[in-house]
Amino acid sequence: MNPNVQRELIPRDDALRLIAEFDNMKVKLLDAAEQWQLLDGTGHVPAAPPYAELIQHAADAQSLAHNVVQLTADFAQTAHSTNRDGSAVLARLSTASTMACFAAPYFAETAETALSLRRSSRPADRQQLEHRMVIDHATARAYLRRTSESLRDAAKELGNHLDIHRFFPTATQREIPAPSLPKPSARHR
Repeated sequence: MNPNVQRELIPRDDALRLIAEFDNMKVKLLDAAEQWQLLDGTGHVPAAPPYAELIQHAADAQSLAHNVVQLTADFAQTAHSTNRDGSAVLARLSTASTMACFAAPYFAETAETALSLRRSSRPADRQQLEHRMVIDHATARAYLRRTSESLRDAAKELGNHLDIHRFFPTATQREIPAPSLPKPSARHR
């Protein structure tokens, strides 16, 4: 096999292990986004939102973000992160890290607002605080979902990498046939 192609290859076992790690983290993020609810069964903010539970969402989101950032840092330190396919994976992981880090502060804001809500005596203030809580909590959950989507995309990049090299195991990138395009007509020259 051409040495240049060999450098571009991410070993199959490494790629499969990474795909499994990304998928595992993706599932954890989606589970958190689904399970961490603010609204009660009727779709309203509870009369006394549980601060302890809401701040735990922030702590758990921080832990998930740490894991995503660590996955990204670990991959960035490999030689694979510098080749074409690895760079695409790293870009997806970078986005996942950013999105994951955005979630925890919104969960923390939700918890802080829950404390303010307890001290609120005016109905207009309470309504404004409830709206803020709903928006912050929904935003945090959206960041968890977006993180999972970026991890899914990183796993797809690795899957595509494995597919390309399965079909063309000894071909260099220049040797891989490009799709044939129609020749321009004389009118368009």
